[in-house]
Amino acid sequence: MTSYNNPAKSPGGTPTSADYQTLATFRLALRRFMAFSELAAAEVGLMPQQHQALLVVKTLSMDELPSVGDVAEHLLIRHHSAVELINRLVRMELMQRLRDPQDRRRVRVALTPLAEEKLAVLSSAHLDELRAVRPLLMMLLNHFDK
Repeated sequence: MTSYNNPAKSPGGTPTSADYQTLATFRLALRRFMAFSELAAAEVGLMPQQHQALLVVKTLSMDELPSVGDVAEHLLIRHHSAVELINRLVRMELMQRLRDPQDRRRVRVALTPLAEEKLAVLSSAHLDELRAVRPLLMMLLNHFDK
């Protein structure tokens, strides 16, 4: 991660007016995508962080079921916050806890079929939105190749 407190100049030197405009437009595009994402999650009864937790568990589960600590790490939250988030998702019947067969002290988490359904709907909508905004994002990112 880049440190923004470093007073050293960026490799490109002083930003130009076009750089500032591109950064502002890029941030606006990201914020619009996030607003879309928040609304889409709400439409299926989820808070944005709950949606993100489902997505994290889905992707991490491709190798093995994640632990609570894995979820916390990928959401950039503290372990106890991940526990509370998972507790809510368990109560909503979207996630389940399972004991690790190799280490019975460790808890793993998995999505329920209901979570899989909600996540499929959300992911399809998000992919469509990303395809729609892709030309703008590519144009903005290409600005920095100059």
